[in-house]
Amino acid sequence: MKKMIYTVAYFLCGLLFFFFIHVSFAYAGKISDIPFTSQAPTGNWADDRFQNGCEEAAVLMAMRWVQGKKSLSKKQAKKGILTLVEYQKKNYGSAVDTSAQDTADRLFKGYYGYTAVEVHYDITKKDIRTELEKGNIIIVPANGRKLGNPHFKSPGPLTHMLLIRGYDEKKKEFITNDPGTRYGKLYRYKESILESALRDYPTGDHLPIKNRSRAMIIIYPQEKF
Repeated sequence: MKKMIYTVAYFLCGLLFFFFIHVSFAYAGKISDIPFTSQAPTGNWADDRFQNGCEEAAVLMAMRWVQGKKSLSKKQAKKGILTLVEYQKKNYGSAVDTSAQDTADRLFKGYYGYTAVEVHYDITKKDIRTELEKGNIIIVPANGRKLGNPHFKSPGPLTHMLLIRGYDEKKKEFITNDPGTRYGKLYRYKESILESALRDYPTGDHLPIKNRSRAMIIIYPQEKF
């Protein structure tokens, strides 16, 4: 009798372990404690520094997460974005569009001195999901018009960056902090739509986009380094 009870117990434990592993890998969920800001925190979209500030806003949100800062006021966001803009103008002469690699080198490593970031190319939605499952967050450059976000001013930006913080396996959706709208906190995109919109772009003042490569910036938690 005891042997039968032990056998059933082991079977149930094994079943629960399998279920746990399956759920863990099938559903990435969302990474918490990432504050949100739009690239125009006070709604001043007419100011080119904010109109072109998606890279700065995405990096700012990521670094608040790295630093363990769970909140980000509009005043703090405005100051942070403008500081990054002025840093780039002073050191690189421009702060309009910044490629994935230059965003990593100039903003994460150059301004913040944070080196726990990597840029990967020729990525797919699976690559993004894999990094999220590891507990990392992602920033991707994209063709904003292909995202089809109804909150963007029509027709939407050709060059855009957004932060990806989770994935919903059941709905096949990526969970983002999209700085391109004040409604961008935890904004969801169907995985097929986001993947089709992925596109790196050159650093400069809206230069022609000749290289159609897909890229992502992986941001690792500070405790891993």
